[in-house]
Amino acid sequence: MGFTDLLTDAGLAVLNNWLLTRSYITGFSASQADVAVFKALKSSPDAAKYPNAARWYKHIASYEDEFPTLSGDASQPYTVYGPEVAEVTLNPAKAPAAEEDDEDVDLFGSDDEEEDAEAARIREERLAEYKKKKDAKPKLAAKSLVTMDVKPWDDETDMAALEAAVRGIEKDGLVWGASKLVAVGFGIKKLQINLVVEDEKVSLDELQDQIAEFEDYVQSSDIAAMQKL
Repeated sequence: MGFTDLLTDAGLAVLNNWLLTRSYITGFSASQADVAVFKALKSSPDAAKYPNAARWYKHIASYEDEFPTLSGDASQPYTVYGPEVAEVTLNPAKAPAAEEDDEDVDLFGSDDEEEDAEAARIREERLAEYKKKKDAKPKLAAKSLVTMDVKPWDDETDMAALEAAVRGIEKDGLVWGASKLVAVGFGIKKLQINLVVEDEKVSLDELQDQIAEFEDYVQSSDIAAMQKL
């Protein structure tokens, strides 16, 4: 059967089911098999309808700069892979041996211990190679989008000076965003300001402590909203 038309719902459903229990199209690491299927897709599958295929597509996209160096036969079309199709042998040394005499054939399919040991060794090497590549990739810093409310003492507080003082705080991993004044009653307005922080570099508690030091303007501050980016 194999993969037929990956641009139709039926073809994507076959791919999604194939990747239900697999991280790659064949084997234990990214190969030319993944490249062929990736290129045939044109774009990422709908994650809501095909979560396994979308997850695989996003992962393989991270290898795009390495496509020419991945193992396997780059000339193979994507249709040679998939259900009921023998996986491509990525290690020529493990190609099927010449046909043996009938008397040497094990009709009950008993395992060859040497072959099992060799297969286990190759699997471990591939897993180690994959882990090495994964560890070498730069990790994206975890960031949060924060909305902070900064409250003045009264309606006579200079809000322009208050905002200038707050924005004057500079930290590695801190970026100030848009702001607005929000009425809270009795003519008093609070400063509502957005900021993006790198979680490992910026402590929101420490940032609020710094803001509280502007005691001529600031009565208190609160985190109104926060979401991970």
